[in-house]
Amino acid sequence: MEEGIAQQLVVGTRAATAQECIRLKQQSQLSIVLRQLRRNRGAIIGLSLLILEVLIAIAAPLVAPYNPLEQSPLAALKGPSTKHLFGTDDVGRDILSRVIYGARISLRVGLISVSIAATIGTTLGIMAGFYGGRLDSIIMGLANVLLAFPGILLALAIIAVLGPGLFNVMIAVGIGGIPTYIRVARGSTLSIRSCDYVTGARAVGCNNNRIMLRYILPNALPPLIVLMTVGVAGAILTASGLSFLGLGAQPPTPEWGAMLNAGRTYLRQAWWVAVFPGLAITITVLSINMLGDGLRDALDPKLRR
Repeated sequence: MEEGIAQQLVVGTRAATAQECIRLKQQSQLSIVLRQLRRNRGAIIGLSLLILEVLIAIAAPLVAPYNPLEQSPLAALKGPSTKHLFGTDDVGRDILSRVIYGARISLRVGLISVSIAATIGTTLGIMAGFYGGRLDSIIMGLANVLLAFPGILLALAIIAVLGPGLFNVMIAVGIGGIPTYIRVARGSTLSIRSCDYVTGARAVGCNNNRIMLRYILPNALPPLIVLMTVGVAGAILTASGLSFLGLGAQPPTPEWGAMLNAGRTYLRQAWWVAVFPGLAITITVLSINMLGDGLRDALDPKLRR
């Protein structure tokens, strides 16, 4: 009996030592990642553009020159000028103001959609990889069924059930992204659960929930962070596409996809109505993808230069 207690103490000491080594290693890896990220010019440019856009979206009431919903029929379809830098739409609303306020909506849709997908997908993926067996089969079967549908088609089907609207778009886009997070989280968990520090945590009596939260989740985060970063860009594109089809934000909400839909009728005589919202979507998605590529290069040791 004493030998068993001694063995448990030794295992516990080894687990604590291993956990301390892991903590120090994670700190050193974080410094390496930040250093690599600073060296990536594309990532810095993408991060700078994204920060600028977030600041403009936060300060929209102070930055926007006009009320985005204010109509002025006498100034309808006026081209870019000193009074209206991006011109006006078919009912005289200032496009610059609507683009600025649209950043609030698009960024919120992207962040909330990715939060839904990442929270549910990561939880299910870690459970599937950790417990295995029948639970793994059920979760992965569900993920494979969802992956059988293209993302936009799945979102359309969900909105057909829930009805059009911005909130329903967030739910639809979030549900469509769950399978990818399940697969990534499960793959990371399968490689982590056999590590020595997980075995040591089991030996000292840690329950499964603590092991998953304390040991597996932090070590599975790097690929998930990259996936979330790129997922925000995809969610913004999908939500804009749904709004373009009239299933997302409803008029007169200043959402970029809905503005594109409203401006496509006037492409010949008033190109600015559709071009500037399209540029806003392009710059946002491009900056997020540049940041995501930089994070991928910094977090993956095989891609570090």
